[in-house]
Amino acid sequence: MECCRRAAPGTPLLVLAFLLLSSRTARSEEDREGLWDAWGPWSECSRTCGGGASYSLRRCLSSKSCEGRNIRYRTCSNVDCPPEAGDFRAQQCSAHNDVKYHGQLYEWLPVSNDPDNPCSLKCQAKGTSLVVELAPKVLYGTRCYTESLDMCISGLCQIVGCDHQLGSTVKKDNCGVCNGDGSTCRVGPRAV
Repeated sequence: MECCRRAAPGTPLLVLAFLLLSSRTARSEEDREGLWDAWGPWSECSRTCGGGASYSLRRCLSSKSCEGRNIRYRTCSNVDCPPEAGDFRAQQCSAHNDVKYHGQLYEWLPVSNDPDNPCSLKCQAKGTSLVVELAPKVLYGTRCYTESLDMCISGLCQIVGCDHQLGSTVKKDNCGVCNGDGSTCRVGPRAV
């Protein structure tokens, strides 16, 4: 009852009981979290613009397995890319232009909006109907679909809200305001 010895004389019994209970709760959470090392620094962003992802790692300090995840992600570089930067998925396809596929070189174009696997790198050989999966996973931060902020991380499509936060379901209202209530739209003058 270390907490009780530190309490000032005349402290009500109810406060002492609360201090004791809260110190036990804090200690048990520390024990559970004590199996993990501290989170490491955030990695470099996967992109310099257009919305990317970075990660942070921690390691399990226990000889047994730890509960929870050893990696966490966050969005980064949420500024628009200049038009000359081009499409991120297209850049990944074109990186294969100098690699022979079945003995022949192709100019690869992106295949976007695949409903079955939006996070694989499917590309089409220019001027042909040949579509090939050139990689099982696109790079972190690649958009799952062209008209969405959702992004691929580790081969899985992750939800991204209009606030550019992973896991957020926040959407723009009818006025185009992120997480708005539709009250800010301006209506032009009415015709009489």
